Amino acid sequence: MAARDGVVVCPGSYDPVTNGHLDIITRTSHVFERVVVGVVNNPLRKEKTLFSAEERKALIDEATVDLGNVETQIFSNLLVEFARELGAKAIVKGLRAISDFEYEFEMAQLNRKLDPEIESIYMIASPEYSFLSSTGVREMATFGGDVSDLVPTPVAAAMTKRLGDR
Repeated sequence: MAARDGVVVCPGSYDPVTNGHLDIITRTSHVFERVVVGVVNNPLRKEKTLFSAEERKALIDEATVDLGNVETQIFSNLLVEFARELGAKAIVKGLRAISDFEYEFEMAQLNRKLDPEIESIYMIASPEYSFLSSTGVREMATFGGDVSDLVPTPVAAAMTKRLGDR
């Protein structure tokens, strides 16, 4: 692949960060010079998060410690404003299914209206993660399911500690 350049943002609630998220972040880190994982402080599509923004940031930091060009930041403003503040030239997100595409298509158009200079780039989920979502992982863990192969080890431990034996 040609020389990597530029800053990109990989935004999300990451509640919790999954192996699917890490796959997208890792693959993105191989393409771009600097990857900022943007943790949404107060996700609008969720009533209450399992982990605080600071806890989610710490879990991502731990999971990406070996990726030297990846950093994590919390943001509370519009994604496009956050990307602009960082000097990012693109927003990178993963797509698992058609349902993701429909939502992301709308968001990409709105973001483009806000700042046509920031591109939206979508990476197709690796097959082994195409079913994986934070919501599904949280639900499984809440009802006592084993999520240890779906999330990094520290995340599984944090979930067990937070949710206890249910």
